[in-house]
Amino acid sequence: MSSFDEREKSFEKKFAYDEEKQFKISAKRNKYLGEWASKILNYSSDQEKEYIQAVIKSDFKEQGDEDVFQKIKKDLKLHNISDDQIREKMKELNEKAKSEFK
Repeated sequence: MSSFDEREKSFEKKFAYDEEKQFKISAKRNKYLGEWASKILNYSSDQEKEYIQAVIKSDFKEQGDEDVFQKIKKDLKLHNISDDQIREKMKELNEKAKSEFK
């Protein structure tokens, strides 16, 4: 195997690793986001578990974070939580999730 082939395989492995890591970070962030929103919604423990799963699943609708943002925004619309507050919480929880995967 040539050094070019080895380098190509190395890049492919790194790309796959980075993608998997980003997926795990997003899922963890969405879990934390679901926990945060469920407290605002005053959900019971069982409701919270279901809601967290719904938030995690909402991330599969489209690429990026907009689908999760829209779900949280819709669910919290009666609780006077601004778009900026949601986006800031998403950013904060993303950093928290990243710190767990270092």
